[in-house]
Amino acid sequence: MSGQADQSGPDHHAGSSPHPVPAWRRRHPGEHRWPVTLVIAAAIVLQLVTPPQLAFSPRWLLPAVEGTLLLVLLVVNPFRMNRESAAVRVVELALVAAATMAVIWSAGRLVILLVTDAARQDPATILLSGAAIWLTNVIVFALWYWELDRGGPAARANVRRPYPDLLFPQMTAADLAPADWRPVFLDYLYVAFTNSTAFSPTDTLPLSRWAKTAMMLQSAVSLLVVALIIARAVNIVH
Repeated sequence: MSGQADQSGPDHHAGSSPHPVPAWRRRHPGEHRWPVTLVIAAAIVLQLVTPPQLAFSPRWLLPAVEGTLLLVLLVVNPFRMNRESAAVRVVELALVAAATMAVIWSAGRLVILLVTDAARQDPATILLSGAAIWLTNVIVFALWYWELDRGGPAARANVRRPYPDLLFPQMTAADLAPADWRPVFLDYLYVAFTNSTAFSPTDTLPLSRWAKTAMMLQSAVSLLVVALIIARAVNIVH
């Protein structure tokens, strides 16, 4: 009827959208670098205190490489990480790759020592080293998740990729988080920690294949180290 308003016209949809774009899908200033810097520094210290029989030889090489790369990042981009640069990206990934090599090497050496009589020489040192390797494993994979999810911190700040590789609960239940919520490094560190303790995803789900592969590898390393440490502790008690 001509006397009735057309409810399907454009005026019916005028105004604000009933489903606003969440903060993690909008451009933002970028994360501060200092939390990641502190965690990387902690990983370097853990590598330096690792016993010589477990460390990559020469033991100073990988920590020196990581420290140099970290200094380069601090000089080039010391504050917020929202500037995309291919060179900076290569340095960031090289830093994480060096830390990954260190932890995988140390974990492999620990396995060899724990299944041979060499571990009988100093069981306390071996157990403490295993705990340090486990913690380094958490840090390394937290860095991988943080660096690769949606292209990394700078790409997330500029919303280069719309689809997440890791699905945080706040992404599916926006009413349970502040309107400006978006994942930062601490969220990725939590994911890595829970994955190393539960040996599986907890509240954050991997969506992409690389995320699933990384979680599987992290769980395998963590399970191997924890199982061998517990077995060794039982032997010491008896």
